Order: sequence, then C-alpha cells, then structure tokens
Amino acid sequence: MIYTGLNLPERSCKPRRDGITALIDNGVPLQYFQDTINSSGQYIDYVKFGWGTSVVTKHLEAKIACLQDNGVEFYFGGTLFEKFVSQNKVREFEQFIRKFNSRVIEISNGTLDMTNQEKATYIKEFSKDFVVLSEVGAKDSSKALLQDASQWVEWILEDLEAGSSKVITEARETGTSGICHENGEMRLEIIDKIMEAGIDLHKIIFEAPSKKMQTTFIKLAGPNVNLGNISFLDPIPLETLRLGLRSDTFFMSEDATGLVNLKG
Repeated sequence: MIYTGLNLPERSCKPRRDGITALIDNGVPLQYFQDTINSSGQYIDYVKFGWGTSVVTKHLEAKIACLQDNGVEFYFGGTLFEKFVSQNKVREFEQFIRKFNSRVIEISNGTLDMTNQEKATYIKEFSKDFVVLSEVGAKDSSKALLQDASQWVEWILEDLEAGSSKVITEARETGTSGICHENGEMRLEIIDKIMEAGIDLHKIIFEAPSKKMQTTFIKLAGPNVNLGNISFLDPIPLETLRLGLRSDTFFMSEDATGLVNLKG
C-alpha cells in the first residue's frame, strides 16, 4: 500500500489470522486469473476453485503454480467433497487433493443429506493432516430458511470442536441462500446470534459475494473481518472498503480498542 499519511485501519501482512480475503474461481480464463493474482496477491489469502470446477479446468496446474508464486493458499469447493462422499469415495478425494499438494480443504454438507455430526467426523479425521475450512448452511434456499440462528451457532461450535480451523457461512456465489434470503437480503438475525454467542470472529469466514454484503460485514465486525466468495473483480475494491477509501465505509474508523465506530 502506498504511504499517504492518512489515518486508516491497520491491516496485517500475510500470512494473516484475520482480515482474510478468499476469492472464488468459477472458471475464469488463465490469463485473467494470473493477472489478478500477480497484481493483487498481497490482498488475497485464499482462492477457492468453486464447487467442481477443478475437475474440468484445463490449466489447473498453471493456476496453482501462480498462487504458489504469490503466497496464496488454495482449496477445492466443498461441493466436490460432497460428490466424493455421495459415491463412498472419500479416499479418492484425499488422493485428489494430495495430487495437487493442497494443504487446505473445505468440508461441507450444503447439498448432500449429511448431518452436521457426520460432517464433524470428517473434519476430525482430515484435520490431522490438513487445514480444514468447514462450511455451515444449506445451498437450497427453501431448506436454508428452515435452519434457524440457534442451529447455525450449534453447528459452528461443533465444527470448531471437531478441529475446523475456520468455519465458512454459506451464501453461495450469488448471495441467495444460506445466510441470505433468496432475494439477496441478508439474514441479520443469524449474524447477530453468532456475535452474541461470543464466537471468535477470527474463526469465521463470512461469504460475501456482493458489495452490499461486504459493506455490511465490515460495518458490523470491522475492517479485519474474514470474507469469502469474493469475485476476481473485487480484491482491490474490497480492500478499499476495508480501509474506508470508498463512500460505503468512508466514515468508518477504528478507536484504540480496535472496535469499529460509525460516524454520521
């Protein structure tokens, strides 16, 4: 970041414990991928190869090499894990991720009919050898609406207890399920419940594919909130939101305690 003398929120350098930005690759072209990572890699902590795109991505190895050159971790979408589980091929899933030397895996139950307790069993097993990012919330919007805020807190705590490094809150790449209503409106009661429960927000990655969601989470939890499912268009715009360099968060500042104040 260029020095300006402005008073801006403090941002840590990689590897970061908080303020994590996780991009989602939904199949962007190789040159676009490389240009984004090479130009903005200092602001990107993870890239997720969304759902099962890694299986049909022609230049997957080249993309991974670019990430490694820029110190960006990667993992494959939880839906791919669920596909392997649905065919009783968990060992084949492990072989797949080891083939690409991935240190991080996502374990979810957003599509497959799998209890959170069953998911926690997989988390416990895989956390012995990998950094596990688990995910809570359903991808089907009608099913997601039946999952109340208390259940979300229960699942998050269960995942963390099982060995998950961080828990991702489902919103899909469209922001239309999980922690959101089908029309894109955020289910703020879930976010409130997570914060009221005293869960360490360093342990949560909120999926926030839209600027509206990113702004809301930054205002609620501060500039160093962990955000995921960020578009390849957005690492720089998101960083300006975190720093109050955009109108949406212009009047945000950090006081001496690190808590966010909203002015005006």
